[in-house]
Amino acid sequence: MIVTRFAPSPTGFLHLGHACAALTAFEAARAADGSFHLRIENIDLTRCRPDFEAAIFEDLRWLGLSWPVPVRRQSEHFADYRSALNGLDSLGLLYPCFCTRKEIAEEIARADFAPEAAELSPEGPLYPGICRTLTTEIRRARIARGDAYALRLDVAKALASLGRELIFDERGHGANGESGIQAARPEIFGDVVLARKEMPTSYHLAVVVDDALQGVTLVTRGEDLFPATHIQRLLQGLLDLPTPVYAHHRLILDRSGRKFSKRDRAPTLRNLRQSGATPEDVRVMIGL
Repeated sequence: MIVTRFAPSPTGFLHLGHACAALTAFEAARAADGSFHLRIENIDLTRCRPDFEAAIFEDLRWLGLSWPVPVRRQSEHFADYRSALNGLDSLGLLYPCFCTRKEIAEEIARADFAPEAAELSPEGPLYPGICRTLTTEIRRARIARGDAYALRLDVAKALASLGRELIFDERGHGANGESGIQAARPEIFGDVVLARKEMPTSYHLAVVVDDALQGVTLVTRGEDLFPATHIQRLLQGLLDLPTPVYAHHRLILDRSGRKFSKRDRAPTLRNLRQSGATPEDVRVMIGL
């Protein structure tokens, strides 16, 4: 059975970009007589708000969407992410990184490879591995002292431990807009952060754990998230989790050609509804 999901963060009201993502996932499940799930990605408890979560439910129901209950909220499942981290740690693939952003930037500048690193990493300059070679004694001492740290995945070591090529099936807009079987290249991210001292998981780790536990078989999401599939495919391989089929879709852009975002105060579904728009109007606006 096809199982899709929509996984917003309750940090603001939904806009047209969210409507496209939610409706695409919902229609894909309905067309296959499958199941559509809603997930609330509220790891960051400092930014997520209950009123925004309530508004998500209201907006989606207005659009005509329905989903099984209870809804999975990430903040209620930190133990699942800790279990995954423990599994990776038992394989010797994690290390604590005590670097600040400033220290990383200074190291990159000294190494004189900032332009190349920025080009290679979808999330910015590649981490130069400053803490990768710290001794166990130094790591333990700094953690005991209370220093802030992030848990990074040693990607080169992780790939070597798997010893096989990683692929995934892309049914939408993949690399260069092409669909089909894709070779995963997680090394383009470098040693990604999977958790922090004050944050029990990262987006990349949480999404693969959540998709597996919810039985998601088809991930539909914006094409801007296509690069993330590379590192998520590696995590699936390391944790022995199933790999969904992916279908990245076009983005909904504003009049200036930028994707809608909460940060730019994009027109919200709530505002559109209050101005008299109908769910069918929204479908026309996003081309569905």
